[in-house]
Amino acid sequence: QAQLAESGGGLVQAGDSLRLSCAASGVTFRTLDAAWFRQAPGKERERVVYTIWTGGNVVYGDSVKGRFTVSRDIAKNTMYLQMNDLKPDDTAVYTCEAGRIGKSNKYRYWGKGTQVTVSS
Repeated sequence: QAQLAESGGGLVQAGDSLRLSCAASGVTFRTLDAAWFRQAPGKERERVVYTIWTGGNVVYGDSVKGRFTVSRDIAKNTMYLQMNDLKPDDTAVYTCEAGRIGKSNKYRYWGKGTQVTVSS
């Protein structure tokens, strides 16, 4: 079965950096469109970045532009999210998803998420 597993979250101070990993099995990041989402208590679920790998396209949300960078390692079948200059508003559970359904913001596969907490 297709599975995604996130890791790399933690508790950091404002201005620190983290790199999240999303290891896939049963699906591949070679061609499968993917995204990172986050959700915090009292806030709407937000797609922070999404990819169209075959076209080399990456689209970041306004709140993370210039601070977050998504990448992939095809050999390891892993997607990464490098997060720099973290802010308290970045605190959330981060989830990787893959297999975009049509042109929507919904995906066929997702992981359980990893917690990122940024203190002031």
